[in-house]
Amino acid sequence: MATLNRCVLAALVLIALAPASSAQDFPTRPITLVVPLGAGGAMDIIARSFGPKLAERLGKPVVIENRVGGGTVIAANSVAHAAPDGHTLLIAPSGTLTTNVTLYKKLSYDPVKDFVPIALYCKVPFMLVVNSSLPVKTIPELVRYAKDNPGKLSFGSTGTGAAPHLAGEMLKTMTGIEMTHVPYKGGPPALNDTIAGHVQLFFADTAITPPLLAEGRIRALGVSSLTRAGVLPEVPTIAEAGVPGFEAVSWHLIVAPANTPRPIVERLHAELKSVMKSDEIWQQMIRMGLIPVDSPSVEELQSFVQSEMVRWGKLVRQVGIAGTE
Repeated sequence: MATLNRCVLAALVLIALAPASSAQDFPTRPITLVVPLGAGGAMDIIARSFGPKLAERLGKPVVIENRVGGGTVIAANSVAHAAPDGHTLLIAPSGTLTTNVTLYKKLSYDPVKDFVPIALYCKVPFMLVVNSSLPVKTIPELVRYAKDNPGKLSFGSTGTGAAPHLAGEMLKTMTGIEMTHVPYKGGPPALNDTIAGHVQLFFADTAITPPLLAEGRIRALGVSSLTRAGVLPEVPTIAEAGVPGFEAVSWHLIVAPANTPRPIVERLHAELKSVMKSDEIWQQMIRMGLIPVDSPSVEELQSFVQSEMVRWGKLVRQVGIAGTE
């Protein structure tokens, strides 16, 4: 009996030590970092820049895998149901964890229950640009023009429920103007039609606007973040240009499957935080029109995601597109 008790005790000790041991040994194989957007975009470029640096710190390769489709749902669902061991991570744009909850009739993952946030590394502002022939140069002039010419303004977006769409709806709500929404399949066609005058406004990717502005093909009225964009510091924020409190930005948050051991979560958080704060990555994000973020703690990120779900969900319902996907 004594021998049996000693065996049971030894087994219990081994079980108790197992999580700590696995966390200490992490990672045991390459890390897969899933990017739900196509190759060549800002998210993909930054991931391929910090991936090797993260690999150096972890001692294992970091593989960037683009899983595109379904409005990021395919990638999110695959990571949500991956083994919760820290070896499969997702870079989630804000909509994946916020607007999708309200936009989709049925979502195959739960942003709160199926993921644990690891690190928030940037915000993604948009530049409100107008066709160069539109007789407005400031936000107040735009508001005045819209009210004097009801029914004449339309704005493009990258798709119904996407951040540029909701930014336009927020501008309508906060200024009391009317504009017609025209969804496109991506940013390039929406921007091309803004240049051509088929739509008058578009919340564009800040990184691609400088050369078009320099050529006079479009005009910038304001940036959608609360801070100015590093690539165009002379352009005011929409908030300071006449719409106090206006902020409509996307963000990139790295998440892991829920139930990933806390020591592994903390290790990944610390390593990613260090990598993102390196001067090379930080400056690269600024040059690309992104706003680098020194990631808050895991607990703060959990509260942040829930508050963003409420904030954007309210707008999705207000616009009348809840459950349309």
